[in-house]
Amino acid sequence: MAKAKSDCPDLILMDMSLPNIDGWEATRIIKGSKETKGIPVIALTSHAMAGDRERALEVDCDEYDTKPIDLFRLLTKIESLLERKAA
Repeated sequence: MAKAKSDCPDLILMDMSLPNIDGWEATRIIKGSKETKGIPVIALTSHAMAGDRERALEVDCDEYDTKPIDLFRLLTKIESLLERKAA
């Protein structure tokens, strides 16, 4: 979260199963900060439980994808989010 503030990346790929603080909470913090709320976040999870997509959108993730990653599908989502951000 500090890295997001200091580097202000164009986009964040958020692993939802992080060790100390999970991706759900990290995204809430990033999207709750005025400095980082405009950074698009794609939630990535290998668990793919029912309701995870909705939960990701509830914490303000801009997109959701599952692991293993389908590179074409993920790149399409990244391109779309970056185009929206640029507009």
